[in-house]
Order: sequence, then structure tokens, then C-alpha cells
Amino acid sequence: MKIEEAIKQSHFQNEIEKVLINVIYTGNHFHNLYMKMFKVYGISPEQYNVLRILRGSNPKKLSVLEISSRMLDKNSNATRLVEKLRLKGQIERNICPNDRRQVEIGITNAGLELLKTIDVESKSWMNSYSQLTGEEAIQLNHLLDKMRC
Repeated sequence: MKIEEAIKQSHFQNEIEKVLINVIYTGNHFHNLYMKMFKVYGISPEQYNVLRILRGSNPKKLSVLEISSRMLDKNSNATRLVEKLRLKGQIERNICPNDRRQVEIGITNAGLELLKTIDVESKSWMNSYSQLTGEEAIQLNHLLDKMRC
């Protein structure tokens, strides 16, 4: 469905405005689908992002500041997300032995197992939404990167 049909707007000031609205609309579309998928596992897309960050750095532990700097949504409250995941047993917080003011955060085996389970569904989910060819995906990634510069 074209963006004009989706938001019932036939006129845009120019193609750049149309692109920006289309990117926002499409981003929200996929975010809503992600929310539905992760709800089954009792986590949010933002919590999933934290788990993926920690899995990527495993076994190295990260500070909340390091996690925040890697988040997809820079407005996420990483401290709150970390605490929710800690209460679920998916991550652990330890006081840094060299600097007692700093906290190190790492993923637990339970968190790794949850990600393994989600990975299977996520791969299937992504394949069902891949209407783009590999070449088109490369081109779109390039264009999106260019827009952020």
C-alpha cells in the first residue's frame, strides 16, 4: 500500500517530505509488529535491544552508559530497562571491583536462552517481511544511512 493510501493524504509539499513521513510511518509499522512479537516473551522491543547488546559484548560486561550509547532508541531509559531485565533474571548487575561507583551489567544464561528462542521466530518473521531483493536492501540501507548524515 502506498503511503498516500495508508494515511489518506494525496498531496505532499515535496518528495523529501513524503520520504520523511513514509520513513516514520514505516518505522512505526515495524515497531508495532515487534511489540506484538516480543509481548509473547514478556519483554519490550527496548528490552530486547538491551539483551542483544549484552549478548554481543558477552562475556565482557558493560556499564549502563555503554548500553545507552548502543541503543536503537536513544531516548530509552537504559537504567529502568536494565532493572526490569534484572528482576526477570535475564541480566545481572555487579559492582565494578576497580571503581565501586560503577556497575557492570552482563547477560545471564536465562537471557541467552531467551534470545535463542526469539532468534528462531525473529528469523522466520524477518523472512516473511523481506519483499526486497538483497541488492534493494543494500541500496535502501545506503540511502537511509545517507539521510542521517
